[in-house]
Amino acid sequence: MNSFIGETIGYLCGACTTLAFLPQALKSIFTKNVSGLSLWMYIIYCIGLVFWILYGVYLHSFQIILFNSITLLFNGIILYMIIRAPKKRK
Repeated sequence: MNSFIGETIGYLCGACTTLAFLPQALKSIFTKNVSGLSLWMYIIYCIGLVFWILYGVYLHSFQIILFNSITLLFNGIILYMIIRAPKKRK
């Protein structure tokens, strides 16, 4: 596979997986409702994204660093909202 095709596939993969979280982030921001979202899923996912960014730095891969940083931003916003959401009393 030539370098251009590989780079293009890398950017398309990164864009798709990053943009997949945008609707959830926007919905959470606009509705202020995160009641159905899992705190632990977002904590673990954000930790995983940090490791992906470190791996991208290790490989000197701009694509990995860029797209995982953007995804971390989206997921970090959601995680912040989950943590700050008022707790329902039973």
